[in-house]
Amino acid sequence: MLSSYLKIAFKVFLRRKIFTLISLFAVSATLVMLMVGVAIFDHIFGPSYPETRADRTLMVSMVKASHTDKNQNNTGPTSYGFLDRYVRTLQHVEKVAISTHSLMALIQPVISFHEGAQVKSHLKRTDSVFWEIIEAEFLEGQPYSSDDVDRGSFVAVINEATRHAFFGERSAMSQSIEVAGQRFQVVGVVANVPAFRLASFADIWVPVTTIADPKALSYTSITGGYEAMVLAKTAADIPRIKAEFEYVLTQVEFPDPERFNRVTGGADTFFESLSRLFFSDDLSESHPGRLMAIIVALVLLFMILPAISLININVSRIMERASEIGVRKSFGAASTTLIGQFVVENVLLTLVGGIIGFGLTEIVLYLLSSSYLIPYAEFHVNYRVFAYGLFLSMFFGVFAGVYPAWKMSRLHPVEALRRKV
Repeated sequence: MLSSYLKIAFKVFLRRKIFTLISLFAVSATLVMLMVGVAIFDHIFGPSYPETRADRTLMVSMVKASHTDKNQNNTGPTSYGFLDRYVRTLQHVEKVAISTHSLMALIQPVISFHEGAQVKSHLKRTDSVFWEIIEAEFLEGQPYSSDDVDRGSFVAVINEATRHAFFGERSAMSQSIEVAGQRFQVVGVVANVPAFRLASFADIWVPVTTIADPKALSYTSITGGYEAMVLAKTAADIPRIKAEFEYVLTQVEFPDPERFNRVTGGADTFFESLSRLFFSDDLSESHPGRLMAIIVALVLLFMILPAISLININVSRIMERASEIGVRKSFGAASTTLIGQFVVENVLLTLVGGIIGFGLTEIVLYLLSSSYLIPYAEFHVNYRVFAYGLFLSMFFGVFAGVYPAWKMSRLHPVEALRRKV
C-alpha cells in the first residue's frame, strides 16, 4: 500500500510542478530562516568559546545614577573605581574581573601602522583575573600576570588574526606592536574570539593599568567606561550574588552626593541585561521572561504565517483534484485510502523540503561565517532545533492535507465529479 502511495505521490508532484515547487519553498525557506536565527541566538547567548562558563557568569556593565530630589541622572557603563570597591568585594563569588566596556572594544577600533600599512584592531584593557574566568586557547605564550597589571607593564595578548597581520607566519613572542600610540610586547597569542562574545571579544588585550590617565581608575564617579565579569562558584549561587549586589547598591558612598545619591542596576546574564535595558527605564529590574516571550511569539508568528500559506496551497491542490477523487470513489476507493494518499504526499513534501532546507542552512551559515560580517564568528546548525522545526513543519503539512482531504473524501462521487477544476 505504501509503495503505491509513493508512486502516485511522485507522479502527482511531477504533474503539478508549480504546487510542488511552492510547497518545497515554503518548507525549506521557513527552516532556513529559523535555523539561521537560532544559530545567531546560540552564538550570542549560549556557552561558547571562550565564555564556556556562561551558565555561572554574570555581568555588571550598566548603571543609572540619579538624585531622589532632583531631575538629573546619568545612565551608562560603570566606572573602574565603583566596580573595584563594590563588585570586586562581593562575598559570594569565586572571581571578579574588571575590563573596559564591551561596546568600546566593538565600536571604537584603534589604528596601528605596520610597514606602512594601516591595521585596524579592537582593543580591550583587562585585569589578570579576566584570563582566569574566560577559557581562551593560547596558541603561543601565556596571559599577563597580576604583577604585570600592578606594575602597569606594557605587555599584550593578541589574537591569531593580529599575529598574522603584524608578523605573518612568524612567531609573535617577544615581538612588539604599537597600538593607540603605545608600544606593547607580545606575551601571548590566542585563537580568535568571535565578536558576539562581547564580554571577551577583542583583537588585542592589555593590562587595564596601561591607560593613559591613571586617575580614570580611581573612584571619582559612578559611571565610566568599564564592566565587571562575575564568576559564581556554582550556578546555584547566582541568585545569592544578585541579591547581595542589590543590597550593596543601597550602601554606596557617592563621590558627589549633591549630584547623585541613588544608583540602580544589576548583576545579570547578557540576556538579562538586554531585558533590563529594554523594559526598565531606571535599570532597577530585569525582565528576561518578557523578552523571551516576545522572542517566542515572533518565532511562532514566523512559523505560523508560512504554515497558513502552506495550508492554503494544499487546500487549493486538493480542491483542484476533486475530479480525481470522484473517479477513485466511483471505483470503490475508501475515504481512508484517499486521506492516506494526501497524508503521504504532504509528509513526503515536508521531508524533501526539510532536506533542501538543511542543505541551504549549511550553505548560508558557511557563507555568513566566512563573510567576516561578524568578526571571527563560526555558526553551526543546531540539530535539536532543526528536528523541532521539521516536526512542526510536518505537523502543519499533515494537518493541511488531512482536513481538506477528509472533507473531499466525504463527498458523493457524482458531486465530486461535478466540481470545477
